[in-house]
Amino acid sequence: MKYAHVYALFLVFVFHTSCGQNQTNAPQDNIKTEIKDTVTSQVPNSMVRNIKQDRNGNILIASYKGVFRYDGKSFTNITSTISSPSFWDVLEDRKGNLWFATRDSGVYYYNCKSHPVGRAGFQHFTTREGLASNTVFHIYEDRAGNIWFGTLGGVSRYDRKSFRNFTTKEGFSNNYVNTIIEDKTGKLWIGTRGETFVYDGETFTTLTHNGEAFNNVWSIIEDKKGNIWLGNNGLWRYDGISFTKVTGRGASIIIEDKKGNIWTTGSVNPLGGNVWALSRYDQKSLYNKKPTVTEIMSIKGTGALCGILEANDGSIWFGALGPQSGVYRYDGKTITDFTNREGHQ
Repeated sequence: MKYAHVYALFLVFVFHTSCGQNQTNAPQDNIKTEIKDTVTSQVPNSMVRNIKQDRNGNILIASYKGVFRYDGKSFTNITSTISSPSFWDVLEDRKGNLWFATRDSGVYYYNCKSHPVGRAGFQHFTTREGLASNTVFHIYEDRAGNIWFGTLGGVSRYDRKSFRNFTTKEGFSNNYVNTIIEDKTGKLWIGTRGETFVYDGETFTTLTHNGEAFNNVWSIIEDKKGNIWLGNNGLWRYDGISFTKVTGRGASIIIEDKKGNIWTTGSVNPLGGNVWALSRYDQKSLYNKKPTVTEIMSIKGTGALCGILEANDGSIWFGALGPQSGVYRYDGKTITDFTNREGHQ
């Protein structure tokens, strides 16, 4: 039932963000799709929420059937010894250790120097240890080495010794925390299912534009120029002085690639039903009134596209939920679907 509860929460977000968006027609690249013929039984074939890359170049995939590591040849479930195998996020910290966020079992920590990945040796953090909630959506490490967790019960900060929690008691409008980043000035930006906050180490300030709060922000990034990008009923950019709505297309996840292009996944809400797309905004036109956007992949129906990663080789990895659940890679010409569709769930 917990699985259904969290999945339902995500679908509420999916359908919420698919309504009321401005229409933007986007061309699609001439892209072919192929099924990877070297899949194994280890391949993630469930909802993939987030994708990261470790210092060794391995792709780390947080899915509802475990966290998988892809070494360029095969997939390994590195959390197979954990009894609750459903994960929302994964992080490799600056020391090379791994953190895993689960949907209902708190956080697992793995000291890679002490134990080979895949064997016993996980340290488990739950509400008993001080975590705000056992449902954890997001993990982030700040420049001081503190680990921050966005949970269903607020924000938790772990200083490697103990937890400090920030909730509605500190003025949050909603304890459902989607995303956390630290900008170049050291301020934290926190997106919740309610308002978005900026934290300077002492005070939480609600982020507003023309007197209205930014609500239900699922992704925030800072680009190379220091601009802040937010996904809130479209894609927004903040230059430190004012906000610009770049497009009405959905932006549930945002990344900037090495060339300065902005990539998003989100609902584009065309006529005829719910459509989600992986989109690329060309860096040369980002500051134009109508930036150039290209749809790399789109899906219709009850599914959605989730986390995005630019790998070291420049390829774009992204995840999906629903009928298209699994992990995909785009190399600039071809989308590779790694999912084993036999026994797909």
